[in-house]
Amino acid sequence: MIVSALLTSVGINLGLCILFFTLYSILRKQPGNVNVYAPRLVAEGKFQHNSHFHLERLLPSPGWVRRAWMPSEEELLSSSGLDAVVLMRIFVFSLRVFSFAGIVGIFILLPVNYVGNQLDFSDLPNKSLDIFSISNVNNGSKRLWIHFCSAYVFTGVVCYLLYYEYKYISMKRLAYFYSSKPQPHQFTILVRGIPRSAGNSFSGIVESFFMEYHPATYLSHLVVRRTNKVQGLIKDAKLLYNRLIHMKSKNSTQQKFMRDGFLGLFGRKVDPVDHYEKKLEDLEENVRIEQLGLSVSGEEVPAAFVSFKSRYGAAIAFHIQQSTNPTKWVTEPAPEPNDVYWHFFSTSFIKRWISKLVVIVACILLTILFLIPVVFVQGLTHLDQLETFMPFLKGILTIAFVSQVITGYLPSLILQLFLKIVSPIMKIFSSMQGYISHSQIEISACKKVLWFTIWNIFFANVLSGSALYQINIFLEPKNIPGKLAIAVPSQASFFIAYVVTSGWTSLSSELFRVIPLIWDFIRRHCSGSYADEFEVPSIPYHREIPRILFFGLLGITYFLLAPLILPFLLVYYCLGYIIYRNQDYYGC
Repeated sequence: MIVSALLTSVGINLGLCILFFTLYSILRKQPGNVNVYAPRLVAEGKFQHNSHFHLERLLPSPGWVRRAWMPSEEELLSSSGLDAVVLMRIFVFSLRVFSFAGIVGIFILLPVNYVGNQLDFSDLPNKSLDIFSISNVNNGSKRLWIHFCSAYVFTGVVCYLLYYEYKYISMKRLAYFYSSKPQPHQFTILVRGIPRSAGNSFSGIVESFFMEYHPATYLSHLVVRRTNKVQGLIKDAKLLYNRLIHMKSKNSTQQKFMRDGFLGLFGRKVDPVDHYEKKLEDLEENVRIEQLGLSVSGEEVPAAFVSFKSRYGAAIAFHIQQSTNPTKWVTEPAPEPNDVYWHFFSTSFIKRWISKLVVIVACILLTILFLIPVVFVQGLTHLDQLETFMPFLKGILTIAFVSQVITGYLPSLILQLFLKIVSPIMKIFSSMQGYISHSQIEISACKKVLWFTIWNIFFANVLSGSALYQINIFLEPKNIPGKLAIAVPSQASFFIAYVVTSGWTSLSSELFRVIPLIWDFIRRHCSGSYADEFEVPSIPYHREIPRILFFGLLGITYFLLAPLILPFLLVYYCLGYIIYRNQDYYGC
């Protein structure tokens, strides 16, 4: 890729970022979009509706940046939780690491790389970006000692910052743990694989087992039962609760009465708040009745929540093996009540093991299948190869702007569009592996997306772009390091464009929230009951954390090889820090 192609890509993405920021600063001021841009404030009843029109609503303003910067870490912790604080600390750590790397890389390594054989500023826009990489330095040059020394210093700084950040987050977690009240799930473990016994219920088997082996610490237990109807009632109750919170946050100018008949068109006029409070009370009573019926006649599954008198007793029961058969009496920490994922409680150990194996095979097949767009994308970055396979494009590719867009912007855009479907698929795969909490599914999906990104975006692009056509290097393993030493720096231009497209533009679109905005508009005008039915969305950690870590991998890899990538990474981490502080505060 030449310098002008990179500048074209940066210009297109920078224009999109400015457009998204401008639209967001205008649309967030419109009262009709409050459910999209401030759902947490609405859910907590803190948003005050203002229907009066004023010209400021139609003018973009950067006030949201100041408001996103203002909340302290303690305020962020109280409003969004510890996960949001840790996400912000990841950005802070990355900014510290790559600020130091940027100073060394841009002011020391980049000039050394650029000088290379000779200093030449003529026709710079049409030069290859390889002149800024280590491949421009002569073999055996004494200037390489600058790179070696920089590597040692950078490693020491990163190790120190890792130690400091780990210590800080550990202390923050301990402080959060000690400041919060003891929770029931901290005294409870989940036991699965309870062996069946003729004539005895699972409840009786669990009680006799723990009374025999943990008599001093065992407190009580609750056998899991099939509760499809109860879960449906609880879901309806949550929707009604959200409606009530939303209605109580409205001012008196909103609609005061409604009809209690079909679709709100028939029946007598009632106060909507009183009407929904009565329906919520009826639902709560139905839930209690169903729970009482389940405790008497509900179908038991071989799983139970076992509570102990102390957290120490629960920890002992969790860490020791309860049976000589490792597939029986399997213990694990109990998730929080609102974090439970109920679908796999009745699944046996063997079925869960088989499902994990199936998911691993599916992930491998998806990784192999994804090589098709990767190879296609790399073909776009090499116009000579593209002309060979598609000779009819030769005339178009001679146009300077077209070739710059194709080589600089289009490859990373196509790859980003294909990647959009990966994180949802990985979350579906993780939900099939037998996990019993949403947080476990999120963590598993995060790991899958990270490994998929590393293999398919980093290694596959490096190999398909520079070394795959030389199949013979794999027949001589001693030549692989040398070939990769040439291949990795040569792909720096692609990864710079990828950071700009997948980082800058994706973050700004995350702020703009175009899909939720369109969906909200459609539902608002097609469903009369929608206005009171919404949930506060959570940050898709399984999609964002792998991207942050992958960009960190690119920065560490290309710190020595092509330090030109570092300023673009710094811009990404600065944008991410501000945008996600804003999203955490408003619950987007």
